[in-house]
Amino acid sequence: MDTKDILKKVRKIEIKTRRLSDHIFSGEYHSSFKGRGMTFSEVRQYQFGDDIRSIDWNVTARYNEPYVKVFEEERELTMMLMVDISGSEFFGTTQQFKHDLIAEISATLAFSAIQNNDKVGLLLFSDEIELFIPPSKGKTHVLRIIRELIEFKGKSKKTDLTHALRYLSNVMKKKAIVFILSDFMDDKYDNALKIVGKKHDVTGFRIYDKYETEIPKIGMVPMKDAESGNVILVNTNSKAIRNNYRANYLKMVDYFENAFTKSGSGIISSRIDESYVKKLLGYFKRRN
Repeated sequence: MDTKDILKKVRKIEIKTRRLSDHIFSGEYHSSFKGRGMTFSEVRQYQFGDDIRSIDWNVTARYNEPYVKVFEEERELTMMLMVDISGSEFFGTTQQFKHDLIAEISATLAFSAIQNNDKVGLLLFSDEIELFIPPSKGKTHVLRIIRELIEFKGKSKKTDLTHALRYLSNVMKKKAIVFILSDFMDDKYDNALKIVGKKHDVTGFRIYDKYETEIPKIGMVPMKDAESGNVILVNTNSKAIRNNYRANYLKMVDYFENAFTKSGSGIISSRIDESYVKKLLGYFKRRN
């Protein structure tokens, strides 16, 4: 993909996701993720219905009429997008790969964050840390993130979520909103997730394809492991093979759901041919 095509794709994603974040998600995002607390803003004259506990007695005595303290939410937050770019993300049997949808969802979240004047950072991972962009504000910064999501080529095709979570713990000292976008074809990351979940507000966003849930009955077919590169011939007419495949898939999904639930983190799962907009909006509303 040349520079012209990349810029065109960035622009296309920007137009679609900014419309979503402007009209749908920015308010829900603001409601779902609270600031660090309330900070003093100003004093104003007492109005009927104001809580008497908010009266500023010093100012009231000075002007001989009641004044109240006004507080506002200390809003500024930081969002970290942790994006899996291992080999299994470049799979899809509909109009796009999982990776393409993850880029779109990430852009929507990023624009929602900057609409609320929050910072956004990006961590691309496989079984190593492929790219880290420190959190910052502004449209230019978000467009850089989108461009990296589209054109970045990872060194490895394998996955190690534990390594990525440990890296995040080391670089993010202050509390952040963390979205992990992946198919979560990995395990043994529950302990690292618990540590991250104690400090940060974490959500696991699982993207999957319908043909990952079960193998269709289509005879003898060669199948390639996207992460190891190994190719094997599989008899999909075998009920035992199909059942074993589905059992292994469900075991991975159960691990994902249990690990995130036990760490106090949120969960979203969306198939690539479903509307992630409905899933994300429903998740925000449930948090309010």
